[in-house]
Amino acid sequence: MPTSSLFFPLLYLLISTSITNGAQLIIVNNCNESIWPGILGSAGLATPESGGFHLGSGEESVLDVPEKWSGRIWGRQGCSFDSNGIGNCETGDCFGQLRCQGKGGVPPATVVEMTLGSSTSPLHFYDVSLVDGFNLPVSMKPVGGGIGCGVASCEADLNVCCPSALEVRRGGRVVACKSACLAMQSAKYCCTGSYANPNTCKPTLFAHLFKAICPKAYSYAFDDSSSLNKCRASRYVITFCPPQ
Repeated sequence: MPTSSLFFPLLYLLISTSITNGAQLIIVNNCNESIWPGILGSAGLATPESGGFHLGSGEESVLDVPEKWSGRIWGRQGCSFDSNGIGNCETGDCFGQLRCQGKGGVPPATVVEMTLGSSTSPLHFYDVSLVDGFNLPVSMKPVGGGIGCGVASCEADLNVCCPSALEVRRGGRVVACKSACLAMQSAKYCCTGSYANPNTCKPTLFAHLFKAICPKAYSYAFDDSSSLNKCRASRYVITFCPPQ
């Protein structure tokens, strides 16, 4: 009996420590079809699940990421892979691999970005970005809320109202919406060169459109004030096709 009474507090301590030293990301597929989440850790950081996996409609998966982890998650759709994990996706493809293994998704794709804190610098920063365009609605929010914690999201289907100049079509239907940068390929739209600062790079007509429809997402590179969230929580839910 003394052994058992010590075991459970110790187990609780271990679980609590593992959560507070990092975070749990609960990936939920609320879409009507399968998606294939892609994951990319920042330079020098590990990438969970080797960078990608299948998630059926209505399914969820839990990822444990360590403190100070930084990276991005996006959804791929219309994928087909063989037994070796080689194939392709209609949107968000990472060079024909199920496991992205250090490769990012081909834009346009809606991206969830985050930088986690640590025990000495506890705030987590996260956002949903349309800077690389849009393919799927997605949101990220803390479980249970918290002081100052916000919801990062683009919950609307931008493909429905995508300007014709930005459309990506497959089989006669719009599957993604390009960013102005991807479509125009100019420094003004990409916030590069002489436009690589917030004083010279201003939101374009397309960025204003994205912002009006998805006010809680980055519409262009310097859209920080209304799009970057900070929070201290142990769990976050990332939902593809979140209920509106």
